[in-house]
Amino acid sequence: MDLQTLIRQTLADAGGWIGFDRFMELALYAPGLGYYSGGRNKFGLMPGAAGGSDFVTAPEMSPLFGRALACQLAQALEATGTDTVIEFGAGSGALASQILEVLGERLQCYQIVDLSGTLRARQQQRLAAWGDKVQWLDALPERFEGVVLGNELLDAMPVQLIHFDGKQWQERGVVWDEAKPGFAWADRASALQPPLDEPADFVPGTVTELHAQGEAFIRTLAERLTRGAIFLIDYGFPAAEYYHPQRLGGTLMCHHEHRADPDPLVRVGEKDITAHVNFSGIALTGQDAGLMVLGYTSQANFLINCGLVDLLCTSDLAGRTMAHRLITEHEMGELFKVVGFAVGEGFDALGFAAGDRSHML
Repeated sequence: MDLQTLIRQTLADAGGWIGFDRFMELALYAPGLGYYSGGRNKFGLMPGAAGGSDFVTAPEMSPLFGRALACQLAQALEATGTDTVIEFGAGSGALASQILEVLGERLQCYQIVDLSGTLRARQQQRLAAWGDKVQWLDALPERFEGVVLGNELLDAMPVQLIHFDGKQWQERGVVWDEAKPGFAWADRASALQPPLDEPADFVPGTVTELHAQGEAFIRTLAERLTRGAIFLIDYGFPAAEYYHPQRLGGTLMCHHEHRADPDPLVRVGEKDITAHVNFSGIALTGQDAGLMVLGYTSQANFLINCGLVDLLCTSDLAGRTMAHRLITEHEMGELFKVVGFAVGEGFDALGFAAGDRSHML
């Protein structure tokens, strides 16, 4: 069975319509068929069919990303009295290798939770030098301790889509259109709406996303993490910016061979599907679940607080040029944000020492 057949069968079983979150889940994660289950190389600096990639993440851009982040992890391990890092969605394994190189014997264990079998194989090859120190988990344990890490994790979690018709919000889902033929949008009545404290004047035709699965993930971490901290890095905004009435089309985007497009209903399974993160929702969910919010800031502030400037001084010109993209406003420095949590009373996290924006959440 191919992916299109699987989704069409799912549609038929559901009466002809599924919410976009279910469609996105199948397109990305259907075992053996979804985008993240395929053998295609997804991470890297260059596009192209012969060993090319679809997008680049910060660890592939510069090893200084992981080295700076390791300073924050070292502090968090010390503050929480733990010796394990748990990374979700480890991609090519680049970030894990950078952190392991810096932390060395400070870590007893580096655990990876990744749904992709093909990515796990690449990670195992890349991280073979660390032997049994690196472990792969099929699922999150019922109880665990350590420092949790997720880089570009939340943006790949399925989202619900809602559409404002001028009078009310409707949930946007997917159907099969025999006339095309192909997948097509279809809206249904729903009680879903943007999570805003104050009403806003949305323009008819506005489409935006809700992050129920991402928030459920935070609640699960809060329930199971008995001691430790959490650091999540991703592109996104506070709720007031995310759901601003001028953001008419939402943030949903697809990536294929370093080209972006807004249509997830074509080339299904061949390209990544992402949505920006509502960091207010993530932070409030964690707080409501009993976690302490350590801070929230831009990636640029976070990395500079973690010593990136000193690391730049030790790099050659080419290395400094690539690492500079991590902190410049028009590249990754401002769009990407970092939010941190801790179990219990928390601590003064190094990455939020200057430029903390928690008040904006």
